[in-house]
Amino acid sequence: MNRDLIMKTIVIGLGNPILSDDGVGWKVAEEIQRQIRPACNGGADTDAVIDIEYLSLGGIGLMERMIGYDRAIILDAFIAEKEDLGSIIIRNLKDLPNYSAFHTTSTHDTSLQNAIELGRHLGAQLPSEVLVIGIAIQRISEFGESLSPPVAECVPQAAHIALNLLQRT
Repeated sequence: MNRDLIMKTIVIGLGNPILSDDGVGWKVAEEIQRQIRPACNGGADTDAVIDIEYLSLGGIGLMERMIGYDRAIILDAFIAEKEDLGSIIIRNLKDLPNYSAFHTTSTHDTSLQNAIELGRHLGAQLPSEVLVIGIAIQRISEFGESLSPPVAECVPQAAHIALNLLQRT
């Protein structure tokens, strides 16, 4: 199979795995990694390469990790009201506000949307599709490696959503 015709997708679990619920993006990425078949990574019988990354960065640094991919799926936490805890949203990055609702930016950087625009202007090959799967949390600065029960319960569902998106070509 011609490697130039292979669809390259990066799945990025964002967050901080030692800040309790803020690490939910990593936990979903770990679940995807457990379920994904090795054949999906450019094996002879597939037309897809899927790489999984675990990151704690935003803006330009995040954009740089997406160079060379056709599609990106970002898994991240977002702050929500208590009644929305553990809910999941799926959005195209271009449909999200251009500010830091997720980990797509930092106070010393720029938004991921601006970083992608800059990267494209400079000639970087960046994904034409960037999807964000957001999981609603409340605790953002509480130290711990485990998720709260409502957030932990949504990990399999968020992974299932991402795996279904990965099936699309």
